[in-house]
Amino acid sequence: MRKAPGRPRGLPRLAAALLALALPLAAPAAAQTREQALVDQAALTVQELLTTGEPSARRDAEGLLRRARAVLVCPRVFRAGFVLGGEGGSCVLLARDAAGSWSSPAFYGLASGSLGLQIGVQDMQVMMLVMTGRGLAALMDSQVKIGADVAIAVATLGAGLEGATTAAGGADIVALARSRGLFAGIALEGSLLSARSASNRAYYGREVGPRQIVLGMEAHNPGADPLRAALLRHGAAAR
Repeated sequence: MRKAPGRPRGLPRLAAALLALALPLAAPAAAQTREQALVDQAALTVQELLTTGEPSARRDAEGLLRRARAVLVCPRVFRAGFVLGGEGGSCVLLARDAAGSWSSPAFYGLASGSLGLQIGVQDMQVMMLVMTGRGLAALMDSQVKIGADVAIAVATLGAGLEGATTAAGGADIVALARSRGLFAGIALEGSLLSARSASNRAYYGREVGPRQIVLGMEAHNPGADPLRAALLRHGAAAR
């Protein structure tokens, strides 16, 4: 009696070999998808923040953007605390060259912690306009502390920009923010901004740092074009 033909022995080994080759490719692809989602959210944040509030506030915001050397966009900064507080989020940094073109984004993380009598939850959209060369140079370091390494002024959109525009003369960064939640006010002083090398590598497919991306403009991903176009559109000179 003849045995039924079995599965060729080589097939399981071939399948295992193909799987082993595919796994290293899957992780970078997934990472790039995450980074692209952040870039897409940043484009929406620029659009939402610069079309919010009274016409005079929007004109002030666009005027600040026209004078900015660079922009750090944080689509969602989440803050929570019960006595011990903290906040965190993911951000992208873009700089403008002398001709007015915007670079592709470099990736950063925002984190802070605080101790005090506090309770609440807050969700913020934040756009930090880098107004000085000193501020932009500080962001080229792997880590920068807001309020210590760079001076910052904060304005809440929808409530007018008078405070920020008055303080902007001496500030390296003017932060425009829109918040939802139980905390009163917005606190970015003491927050740490850290460059994310792994995110840059995943998004551009090679080892590249913030200085190369935003100053040298040596890296480009077409997925960032809508974000660059939004900044160009809102930061263009008034017609």
